[in-house]
Amino acid sequence: MKGGWDPAAGTETDCGLLDGVRQWLAESGSEPTPARVAQALRERGRVLGDAEVLGAAERLRSELIGSGPLEPLLADPEVTDVLVSAPDRVWVDRGGGLELTEVSFPDAAAVRRLAQRLATVAGRRLDDARPWVDARLPDGTRLHAVLPPVAVGSTCLSLRVVRPRAFTLDELVAAGTVPPGGDRVLRALITSRLSYVISGGTGTGKTTLLSALLGLVDPGERIVLAEDSAELRPGHPHVVRLEGRPANQEGVGLVELQDLVRQALRMRPDRLVVGEVRGPEVVSLLAALNTGHEGGCGTLHANAADQVPARLEALGTAAGLDRAALHSQLAAALSVVVHLVRDRDGRRRIAEVHVLERDPSGLVVTVPALRWGAEAFAYERGWERLRGLLREGSGAL
Repeated sequence: MKGGWDPAAGTETDCGLLDGVRQWLAESGSEPTPARVAQALRERGRVLGDAEVLGAAERLRSELIGSGPLEPLLADPEVTDVLVSAPDRVWVDRGGGLELTEVSFPDAAAVRRLAQRLATVAGRRLDDARPWVDARLPDGTRLHAVLPPVAVGSTCLSLRVVRPRAFTLDELVAAGTVPPGGDRVLRALITSRLSYVISGGTGTGKTTLLSALLGLVDPGERIVLAEDSAELRPGHPHVVRLEGRPANQEGVGLVELQDLVRQALRMRPDRLVVGEVRGPEVVSLLAALNTGHEGGCGTLHANAADQVPARLEALGTAAGLDRAALHSQLAAALSVVVHLVRDRDGRRRIAEVHVLERDPSGLVVTVPALRWGAEAFAYERGWERLRGLLREGSGAL
């Protein structure tokens, strides 16, 4: 930092000075404004120039009400994830895989303090009695933190940045997530009002793709979102967002995703969207999609498209729905699976598109219809069935 005080180059004396200023501000109940920082420095017998005072004030503000050393990383428009596994092991993902940064914390205690303060900002508790937290910060950033001794050695902190504006489908084509010409299939999928799920592993871009597809929905339709943590940001004029919440410290106030799905059904949705299907809400969702709610969708963790029926079966069974009933509901409720992967270079892309059908035993299976190709989707044996479904829904190709 030219002409100022560089926090990264701070000596032990600088750190001790800042600790003293921090203590003075806490005892006086003052905000870390430049004037108050200058006063605190005078109280400690130190006189610094304007640039040094401003630098100290900025660092204190970042530590007290910001995200500390992570603030520049979170402000980077290319960063999607910031991961802290140790004081000197801070990683970021800019869409091309994890990169180790030069950012570091003074010690493990500083990582713990930041995690606890961010949890407090999110309205959650994080301490030895409750050593982990999964929450959303006021700006939409997804926070996950685990304290020692559950996290061995140091507090582990994960921050997933939610950008205020969703990517458009054209931008995803340009980024290589959708192959050239593949956007025509996805636009037809939305126009035809087929029900679909976007599957994939963690960090493959399921939420990003779903937000982009919801932005294609007719502006005259009403979209109702049900999410554990509000992450979807569709570019659409009529979106109603419902978000779950955990129980408070007294154990009351819990709102689960299945509660949100039931409420969403009473809100006249043209498109019912479940941000991530991962529990008993699968029963309510499948029931809803079987009662005239066309075009419903959501995301699902799965390693491959052909594993989606088994994944839904496991969730439905855990919720008390027997296998035969689950597959009957699934056959009538869901039409398409769009599966995302992340390749070895860290790039996210649509690996395959499957359609659903029943096998001779009556169980639902997926049939490959499209497969990723660098120049365009490659057709598989289920393509004619998919094209027929799109044509029936007036999303003709």
